[in-house]
Amino acid sequence: MPLTDTAIRKVRPGPGPLKLSDGGGLFLFVSTAGSKPWRMAYRYAGKQKLLSFGAYPAVTLAAARKRRDHAKELLSSGVDPGLRTKTEKLERLIAGGNTFAAIADEFLDEVGREGRADVTFGKKRWLLGMANAAFGDRPIRDITPADILVPLKKVERAGNLETAKRLRATIGQVFRFAIATSRADVDLTYGLRGAIAAPSVTHQAALTDAEEFARLVVVS
Repeated sequence: MPLTDTAIRKVRPGPGPLKLSDGGGLFLFVSTAGSKPWRMAYRYAGKQKLLSFGAYPAVTLAAARKRRDHAKELLSSGVDPGLRTKTEKLERLIAGGNTFAAIADEFLDEVGREGRADVTFGKKRWLLGMANAAFGDRPIRDITPADILVPLKKVERAGNLETAKRLRATIGQVFRFAIATSRADVDLTYGLRGAIAAPSVTHQAALTDAEEFARLVVVS
């Protein structure tokens, strides 16, 4: 008999674990401590397997049923839903490690190991702070030229053309580092060389203080 929210709320832990079936392999496991994780039993390639869908009430009865139905669709297509879940989780972990900010940190570590002058290292870190504020949390493969233009144009509008030029160059170094480590395919800054006005001979000095950086990264 299918479960109901009322029945689930009323169930209390007993001296041993309980299994409340909802049909189609889906059941609510009630532990002796009172936790109520959703699980689904299924067979794949002749082997009995188990999926976990999270715990009630964070995962509602309706949500658990949707996940069960999705798992059954995968099974009908010859796909092991448990393996698919593990693969998707791994992909998310990999994507999280391939954000622009994560790769920029690796790049800076490499710069530090090369023994660059402290002032050079500091300038690169400062410039990349502007880039990270705009798109640092994005996987590097998901970034577009339009994303990169956001911090570049913000600096340009402030009249700091030399800083905008250096920012583009430094972002490009991170992209080329990502290419060298097989996490990007192209340096997107290459096509942006003409998107920023060239500094004149009497250009303003590049930005150097944190207060000006803070002013620039505020979303306008």
